Amino acid sequence: MSTASHHLDLMAPPVAKTIGQRSLIIGLVFSVGTIIGAFLQPDVFIRGYLVSYMGWLGITLGCMAILMLRHMTGGGWGMVIRRIMGAAMRCIWLMIPLFLPIGLMMPRLYLWARPLDTIHDQHLREHLEQITKSYLNPTGFWIRAAIYFAIWGFLIFFLTKWSKEQDQPPVRDTSAKFKVLAGPGLILYGFTISFAAVDWVMSIDPSWISTIYGLIFLAGQGLAAMCFAVVIERILVRYKPMSELLKPDFVHDHGKLILAFTMVWAYFSFSQWLIIWAGNLPEEISWYLKRIHGGWGAVGVFVAVFHFAVPFVFLLSRPFKRDVTRLVWLAVWLLVMRWLDILWHIEPQFSSTFTITWADVVVPVAMGGLWMAYFFRNLNSMPLLPAYDVYAKEVLEHE
Repeated sequence: MSTASHHLDLMAPPVAKTIGQRSLIIGLVFSVGTIIGAFLQPDVFIRGYLVSYMGWLGITLGCMAILMLRHMTGGGWGMVIRRIMGAAMRCIWLMIPLFLPIGLMMPRLYLWARPLDTIHDQHLREHLEQITKSYLNPTGFWIRAAIYFAIWGFLIFFLTKWSKEQDQPPVRDTSAKFKVLAGPGLILYGFTISFAAVDWVMSIDPSWISTIYGLIFLAGQGLAAMCFAVVIERILVRYKPMSELLKPDFVHDHGKLILAFTMVWAYFSFSQWLIIWAGNLPEEISWYLKRIHGGWGAVGVFVAVFHFAVPFVFLLSRPFKRDVTRLVWLAVWLLVMRWLDILWHIEPQFSSTFTITWADVVVPVAMGGLWMAYFFRNLNSMPLLPAYDVYAKEVLEHE
């Protein structure tokens, strides 16, 4: 370990605790409004709840994936945000109980969870009879969700356990152990989030299917995770130790990863549209028809321009990517775009005209306040850098 770490307090600054406390207050206040709204308008509530849940779960799982990617590739860019990613991924223990309303209010979201005699469309009813026997049914929904959370929890538990060991001497090289877990873990993450996206979002329209759908969410989660990391490092860079650890080269790498995930998300989204447009089959284009009429088409164009085109132009600038005080504004904007993109995926299935309900705004703030409070609690529980990792010198040597 570098001698610099003997003189540098690696714990999060007091501002992290302050923000966590304020986030908890905001989360609790908005949760009261959410609960009241859930009783008054349960259908509106659960739709907004699903939008919020997929957004915050995306940051949680995206951080887990980026952390495993860092263990596979190495580099100071990942070391300096490693504990930020770790604190975010451990919010999975909050997201597990928060999944319960989605499961308990299943029939309000999914046609396949309702009694078939309530479905008036004969063709759709026959289709549902087939898929509910083989895949989409409440029992299978709960079992698969349990498997997803078990796999994610397993990966996060050992990533955290082995990371904590690097806070105590002696200095050790545990990269091989992390790689053994991270390699298969990334594959498992890819499969589980793809199936989860199908179960929780795509199955809202049980008559439509896309084989690339899960990859769109995967790329979006990676993008959300990197944007979140930039926001947190911008908050912490005004204080030690982050002010001593974060260098322009690392910020530049984070900006390049944001650019990469932005391009991958756009590629997957455009590929899905292009294939369905070329096929021009009624059962496939129905999904897009709901999202290009009633004002939703304008939302789709807005997302295409401000989720990809405009950020792409900014991220081509090397000076822009190296300045965290400028990059953070784009990161915040892209997090808003991630929410709008998820909204565009979910809400048109329930509303033929562009509508933002109270739940689409209140629930994300309520859930986000609780999530951020738990995140900062996690961040305060461990140093911002595993000082007894042999590769910590990539960051500490700057000192």
